[in-house]
Amino acid sequence: MASKDPINLEQPSNNLSTIADKIRKDLIVRNDYKPEKNEYGVTNPDAISDGDDKGKGTGIFLDVANGGSRQDQIERKDDIKINKFNSSKPYQFPSAEWSFTT
Repeated sequence: MASKDPINLEQPSNNLSTIADKIRKDLIVRNDYKPEKNEYGVTNPDAISDGDDKGKGTGIFLDVANGGSRQDQIERKDDIKINKFNSSKPYQFPSAEWSFTT
């Protein structure tokens, strides 16, 4: 039968743990997005897809076709080059007369 002794996960007191705790506190409280001047949201410059590598959104609800980072936009243009369908040559659906025998 398994033992139900409590497990102590505390680290022994040492220099490395003390330094790590201090650095962790410094890193966790660092937040560049302050509510009063630079709150992060869908219209923040770091969230907008404006040609840099940070933002991926457009700020428009459910707009998934126009966003992306600089690399995403380059890849999208490369993908369009190999696609034989576009706005001037759209996909065509077969007519009602079309059959597998023709």
